[in-house]
Amino acid sequence: MIRITFCLTRKDGMTLDDFQDYWLTKHAPLVKSVAGTLHIRRYVQLHTRNFPETEGARASRAGTLKSAPAIYDGVAELWWDSMKDLNAAVSTEAGVAAGRLLLEDEAKFIDFSRSPLWYGEEEVIIG
Repeated sequence: MIRITFCLTRKDGMTLDDFQDYWLTKHAPLVKSVAGTLHIRRYVQLHTRNFPETEGARASRAGTLKSAPAIYDGVAELWWDSMKDLNAAVSTEAGVAAGRLLLEDEAKFIDFSRSPLWYGEEEVIIG
């Protein structure tokens, strides 16, 4: 499985609640609408929550880091069966249009300069 992992930081001036609401109620249906065109096998959103345990976990690593990186507002994960499937999806006119549609919508709520993404291949250890 090929996965894109996208660590999301909201645009300046947007609250966390507004960001997560837009991402879930507006952007997610848009992704769902083009999933077939883009050969997306799976799409999940991990929404940051302010659990009390978060600070304890971050503090336990403080001794190994000069300063802890900022917490992301969420993480998006998209799966494809293979790079061949992903490349095939984005090499069609419909796939390019679908990708453009998603990118234009992402620009409404994501600060791209603080939101890294990368491609990875799963190495399943448990599950």
